[in-house]
Amino acid sequence: MPITLKLYAFLSDYLPAEARRSNAVALDVPEQTTVAALIATWALPPRLVHLVLLNGEFIPPQARAERALIAGDVLAIWPPIAGG
Repeated sequence: MPITLKLYAFLSDYLPAEARRSNAVALDVPEQTTVAALIATWALPPRLVHLVLLNGEFIPPQARAERALIAGDVLAIWPPIAGG
């Protein structure tokens, strides 16, 4: 199913080179993929995954393993920056 992954600040280094300018990559993920599973698939270090928004809604760390993505979702992730 199609979703969009956006990685900000230095997390954009985990994106393919052609996606770094826009900070976004279109993905096709299996049904029932969770936020946590997608983070793990992209090998994002947990200590660097700070702010996670799914369609603009904050997803706290304890909910990421349960929250399944659906077609058309936009997942945006920021690292802790500026003391955040």
